[in-house]
Amino acid sequence: MSRRVGKRRIAVTALAAVGAMACTVLTAAVGTAWAGDAKAAAFACRVDYTTNDWGSGFGAEVAVSNLGSSAVTGWTLTYSYAGNQTLQHGWNGNWSQSGNKVTVTNASWNGTIPAGGLVKAGANFSYSGSNAKPTDFAVNGAACTGTVPPVDGPAPALRVAGNKIVTADGTPYRLLGVSRSSGEFACVQGKGMWDGGPVDQASVDAMKAWNIHAVRVPLNEECWLGVNGSPGGVAYQQAVKDYVDLLVKNGINVILDLHWTWGAYATGPEWHCKDEHAVCQKPMPDARYAPQFWTGVATAFKGNNAVVFDLFNEPYPEIASDWNKTLGWQCWRDGGTCTGLSYETAGMQDLVDAVRATGATNMLMLGGLEWANDMREWLAHKPIDPLNNIAASWHAYSFNACAAESCWDSQIDPLAQQVPVVIGEFGQDNCGFDYMQGLVDWADAHDMSYLAWTWNPWGCSTGAVLIKDWNGTPEPGVGEGFKAHLLSQDPYDTVR
Repeated sequence: MSRRVGKRRIAVTALAAVGAMACTVLTAAVGTAWAGDAKAAAFACRVDYTTNDWGSGFGAEVAVSNLGSSAVTGWTLTYSYAGNQTLQHGWNGNWSQSGNKVTVTNASWNGTIPAGGLVKAGANFSYSGSNAKPTDFAVNGAACTGTVPPVDGPAPALRVAGNKIVTADGTPYRLLGVSRSSGEFACVQGKGMWDGGPVDQASVDAMKAWNIHAVRVPLNEECWLGVNGSPGGVAYQQAVKDYVDLLVKNGINVILDLHWTWGAYATGPEWHCKDEHAVCQKPMPDARYAPQFWTGVATAFKGNNAVVFDLFNEPYPEIASDWNKTLGWQCWRDGGTCTGLSYETAGMQDLVDAVRATGATNMLMLGGLEWANDMREWLAHKPIDPLNNIAASWHAYSFNACAAESCWDSQIDPLAQQVPVVIGEFGQDNCGFDYMQGLVDWADAHDMSYLAWTWNPWGCSTGAVLIKDWNGTPEPGVGEGFKAHLLSQDPYDTVR
């Protein structure tokens, strides 16, 4: 997407603790059904546990969240204390205690948890000595510390193997996360480097609280190179390197995306981007600076294969040739003088060659035509890569031409059977989550990666804004839905 619709990027925050002993459990799992209770089936769950401690006693609140896509009926929560905590009385559920083990079952009126919803219950306890948080939460017999691994080590090095993205040891892996916009525009709009948003450890912790494992960072060609009076150059490059290093150290893969580029698009059909400078989305990368940009980026990050290169955001050269897709795909791959474009373009082959000439072995991503939504001739025009380390980047918004499951089945699934497909951007044209829910469910079933737009607190009025603030407070609907979905996912899980 271009800034014309408010580029989509997302952020996350750690849940705030309540009181001196406040603590939170954020996990997801699917397990076996609770023995002897056919209604109380296990489901993808999260338990949030907070306390208000006054020294000799405390109040505890538990929130049981349903992270799945369908409602569940009947829930039983169990957990254990390590000390002498003793139940006094509870509410909003049936509380009992046997030894150190606490059991809470639903009341008659709160037994159903809708998809993406939660129920809360509370109780008072007495104690003396220490009051450590419980660690063994389970709902309907399934441990809520289940299959999602903590993001507590460096991000894995990645490569393409067949139609999978895999880690260095060959384990299949999916890029699941968000885009974090501003590196493409703030530098040329007098807004500094990151549009006033934080890029510190707290901001990364917010992302980790959403179970984000990948962040796409859009960049500006002229800012990276420091050309044409752009307030960038060395300072811009260092800021990008510092943010990438922080994310990777925290277990988050980074996708660096060439988003805004130079090139006077003044002779084609009327569109939103006429300025020759890198202040908006152009139909194709330019031969003047884009290969130079990728030479610099590849040199900076070669040897770090936790970083992926998305070579150009949302090509649309075919509209300059009156929607001639044959000419569009030729321009896409080969560049040169393209019909309707007044600047010499760099084709995808030129950009692949620029990266590989540096010795960088990083995985590459390439979008298709029609703002990366049309992927039908992607395989036929795939550039030659001596490392065969290229994934397809598909953008899938509710307002795109290919926005129905029938199109995904006929156009995208055949591609995904040949190469990895990353949904490099997706969202919908309102602040709901219905279209996005259908898309991520379909993507999960097809082992695809996906990166939602956007982790920026721009206010969700027309869609594709995930957070209300840099602490990662989710926007109702879209943010809450995507956060719940991410918390139910494991990037190492594959189904086919």
